[in-house]
Amino acid sequence: MIKTDLKFGEVFSLDKFSSDDPEKVSFINLWSNENGGVSVLTFHKGQYLTEHLAPADVMVYVTEGEIDFTMNGVTHRIRKNGFLLMGYGVPHSVIANEDTKLMLIKIKA
Repeated sequence: MIKTDLKFGEVFSLDKFSSDDPEKVSFINLWSNENGGVSVLTFHKGQYLTEHLAPADVMVYVTEGEIDFTMNGVTHRIRKNGFLLMGYGVPHSVIANEDTKLMLIKIKA
């Protein structure tokens, strides 16, 4: 069963899913279930997520801005419309080089 506050069959703008909180990264769940989910993350320039392990196989898709995504000690610069795939349990961290919005798609095998 999918958990979401959104209505199926409606069109939404990602602009609606963000936060202007300069103190923390905004993490908004669009939908989720026991097999994964889709979230929108909003970073202000300089905000970051410290190294942590991927809770599932993921796709990180940058819709606005630019981030440095460090995975297994290798840093990848991802700009608007770029994406990266990462496996379950991989250590990674993120820092925003500018105001950035990304979509995180998680799939649990």
